[in-house]
Amino acid sequence: MSLFTPLSWNDTGFILTGILNTIYISVLAISVGTVLGLMIGFIRSVSTQSINFVLGSILDVLRIVPLIIQLILFSTFVGIMGHPLPPFASGSIILSLYTMAFMTEVFRAGFDNVSKSMGIAARSLGMTYWQSMRYIVLPIGMKSVFPSWMGVALSVIKDSALVSVIGYMELLRTSEQLITRTQQPLEILLGVGLFYFIISYPLSTFGRYMEKKMAI
Repeated sequence: MSLFTPLSWNDTGFILTGILNTIYISVLAISVGTVLGLMIGFIRSVSTQSINFVLGSILDVLRIVPLIIQLILFSTFVGIMGHPLPPFASGSIILSLYTMAFMTEVFRAGFDNVSKSMGIAARSLGMTYWQSMRYIVLPIGMKSVFPSWMGVALSVIKDSALVSVIGYMELLRTSEQLITRTQQPLEILLGVGLFYFIISYPLSTFGRYMEKKMAI
């Protein structure tokens, strides 16, 4: 009897689970990372040099240390502390923080791109500080950061494959198990690459469309 079995339609559900898990953790990380990045980016744009130094140092660690090392260290650390987390929870936390580190700089650049004179002009027209932020700074700043935001989001979708190292059953990990069972690496990896292309290319195309539309 052969130790290996070929791919079959019975594997569809297993592959679909990996695809859905990849989409789930990517959407969660991008959403949380965007919200946190927007808040911290704003704080960095209005804070003093000392506060910026502290925040910048923390964000530099998150950006510079490879994601795969962050995932392994965090998962190991919480386990040693006696509070092990499921792979999805550990992966979501680290991937969200990793996304936040990049999104923060994206949004900070957007805030800094809006000249101070616009805010002063808005205040002279009777707007409050938060009204000037809502109607002047945010619309202008977010228009300039959208291409960068889209680039980070696409990168996170691909980087989500690294969460497989801590046991999360996303697409790459399910494909590894299928390869071990079927010994058909070429077909399976081509399918995985095709999935990432199907997800990323429409988003990239949409991003270019929105960028042109906002430039009008």
